[in-house]
Amino acid sequence: MLDVRVRSQVGFEPERRGSHPYLYVDFRTLHSRPEAARPVSARNVRRLLSFQRYLHSSRFFHGIPANNPLGYILDDDFTGQAKLMLQKVGNWNFDIFLFDRLTNGNSLVNLTFHLFNTYGLIELFQLDMVKLRRFLVMIQEDYHCQNPYHNAVHAADVTQAMYCYLQEPKLAETLTSCDLLLGLLAAATHDLDHPGVNQPFLIKTDHYLAALYKNSSVLENHHWKSAVGLLRESDLLSHLPTEDRLNMEERLGSLILATDISRQNDYLSEFRTHLDKGDLCLTNGGHRHFILQMALKCADICNPCRPWKLSKQWSEKVTEEFFHQGDIERKHNLEVTPLCDRQSNSVANIQIGFMAYVVEPLFVEWSRFSDTRLSQTMMSHLSLNKQGWNEGRDKQEASSSRASEEQRTPATKDSNSKVLPQGSKGS
Repeated sequence: MLDVRVRSQVGFEPERRGSHPYLYVDFRTLHSRPEAARPVSARNVRRLLSFQRYLHSSRFFHGIPANNPLGYILDDDFTGQAKLMLQKVGNWNFDIFLFDRLTNGNSLVNLTFHLFNTYGLIELFQLDMVKLRRFLVMIQEDYHCQNPYHNAVHAADVTQAMYCYLQEPKLAETLTSCDLLLGLLAAATHDLDHPGVNQPFLIKTDHYLAALYKNSSVLENHHWKSAVGLLRESDLLSHLPTEDRLNMEERLGSLILATDISRQNDYLSEFRTHLDKGDLCLTNGGHRHFILQMALKCADICNPCRPWKLSKQWSEKVTEEFFHQGDIERKHNLEVTPLCDRQSNSVANIQIGFMAYVVEPLFVEWSRFSDTRLSQTMMSHLSLNKQGWNEGRDKQEASSSRASEEQRTPATKDSNSKVLPQGSKGS
């Protein structure tokens, strides 16, 4: 079928109804601007597009050629390899980077569609397959491909991790079809239209989203509203009763809002209390929803629990995005966020701190809740990855120390050579 990227090139992209426009706050100015801004027509200003979809549309109207004109053409060999990988989509060592290459950048669409089909959600909810495909492609396009980390590949990775958690015995035995649908939708859309900068950056630059959401869960609220916008635009759930549809939108928002890292301790404390009391009952809808929230939180930050080969790539990508924000802050004379300062930080230091204070506390509790082979595997990888980053930091510090010593040594010898022996004319 015709893909959304092709649609945007030929000018058939529909209006966006649920998101907020990045028409006057253009995140492209945070990167590079190779040419002067062109005037935007009143018609386009009225369109409620996400930044990413607006960018695709404006490229067509301004006559800028597509980066990849062959876009979605795959040969049989690559398609076959991608299908083989999907047979093992429940494996924790699933290589999302390889899968993304095999699908020519369509990992999120192909993986999510496959999981919907695996669970029988298309039949259960009587979803129109064309609308579903269109919805998933619009989601993928609304992720910013220029973001090193918060892009569609990250969303696909989180969705694959979420599937692994949904397969865990305690969840697989109790979750309803609606829980499964919302869990996968939340994973796929949890960072939708992410601008590549964090909430403090939006607040200190007086971005309109910060004002709109009153400086509270700014990005997460935007991801949720953007997801609802695409659901409504695609009419994917339009055949459901209005009350059911609105309830699903609210529950989707509750899941996405749980990924706000600033509320990590609140969720972790509640999770720990439930586990200490042993009162979690997954036949209770509220408890099931809470566990879905915790599963999504785990999926969102599970990179340090992946095999080193995958974990290291994600660590480098997220640090690159952090440092890029810091470069922007320095360039515009803003206070540089400590985590984003490349002059005082390193990938190893950031990852060691992240693992110790954010990842490990969460996954220790998840392992208490679901003491399975998967949990043991994740904790084992986390331990090995911590060791890997610590060793890397130690080597780097030792190397820096030797380099500093070598720089000081010649200077000392020169200084000593100028000292005159006692009894000379200079003494």
